[in-house]
Amino acid sequence: MNDGILFLIEDNPSDIDLTRRALERGGVANPVVVAEDGQEALNYLFGEGAAAGTGFNELPTLILMDLKLPKVSGFGILRRIREDPRTKTVPVVILTSSKEQEDVIKGYDLGANGYIRKPVDSRQFQDTISQLGLYWLMLSELPPKTRFRPK
Repeated sequence: MNDGILFLIEDNPSDIDLTRRALERGGVANPVVVAEDGQEALNYLFGEGAAAGTGFNELPTLILMDLKLPKVSGFGILRRIREDPRTKTVPVVILTSSKEQEDVIKGYDLGANGYIRKPVDSRQFQDTISQLGLYWLMLSELPPKTRFRPK
């Protein structure tokens, strides 16, 4: 079992709450850090903006990310994560309502580790999140945790 941070990048408060509850019900006890817009996510990951000068940051073990976010899109975040040697191996799973094939292709082209459409039904959503947490945080062998000093 991995005890690292799960980083949720999501702007919908209902989806944030559903995700947290589904992880708990699925037995995932990892701390969940939430960013509600793309710029907040980048600030957290790279120690910029409001997070500047906070010293060492622990990279998340897993990033669950929506695509349609305020300020910086999920694609912009993913591009930045994969370009930086400090974050390029952090698993990123896109969790979105988009059904556009172009989004699926672009997500994988930019280095996403998975692309999951959010089920509309709340029970299915909970089951999906629970299985996702189980796989990525309990079953999957992930890169070692890294600590880094932001640029």
